[in-house]
Amino acid sequence: MSSWRRYAIYYTATGALAEFGASWLGWDIASGREQPYPRIPDMPADRIAEITSSPHRYGFHATLKPPFALASDSSESSLRNNLAALAKGQPAVAIPGGLRLSVLDGFPALTCADHAPLTALASRLVSESDHHRAPLGEADRARRNPDRLTSRQRENLDRWGYPWVMDEFRFHMTLGNRLPAPDAERVLAALRPRLIPLLPDPHVIESVTLAGEDMQGRFHMIERFSLTG
Repeated sequence: MSSWRRYAIYYTATGALAEFGASWLGWDIASGREQPYPRIPDMPADRIAEITSSPHRYGFHATLKPPFALASDSSESSLRNNLAALAKGQPAVAIPGGLRLSVLDGFPALTCADHAPLTALASRLVSESDHHRAPLGEADRARRNPDRLTSRQRENLDRWGYPWVMDEFRFHMTLGNRLPAPDAERVLAALRPRLIPLLPDPHVIESVTLAGEDMQGRFHMIERFSLTG
């Protein structure tokens, strides 16, 4: 029996960007440990904790295949083997223009311009590992408020277990809760001088990460798979 409640396939950064992201969110997905918040003028640690309370437990990441319960006829080892095979046949993806600080639907985040190879990577991970996903329960489906979704998003929800996949996918690395516009802009202003020097152009997605959700709802890196196709 798995020790994880759910699994997900993420992009997780490496190096200085990963270190800052872990500090900013207060949780290091790679080590599975709480992290001290950074020292930022006019933004004390308790304020950072308040505005990052939602993404804290997920760690610094971009979702490629959203969290899912493991199917009864699957196993963690078979999921890992599947991802290893996918990664061997998948080349790295360079994002022209790199990542940028922006506000996405009220959330401060790192985003990028639409890039077909990146969407194709996420779509491939969603579809070619979907046999490991347990069917979406009625309560989980209702939690997505299907009546408020577009017809395409409802199709994705029913087919893939999540509305914002395939052509609805938008790459983003969440940096805070949904905030009023002035607060979100203040967060970006505080982050800009610290993050911009850490963002290469192009930004290259060289690996994908299998993550697991523990019984307290925090996500941990299980294994990183290099894209070597």
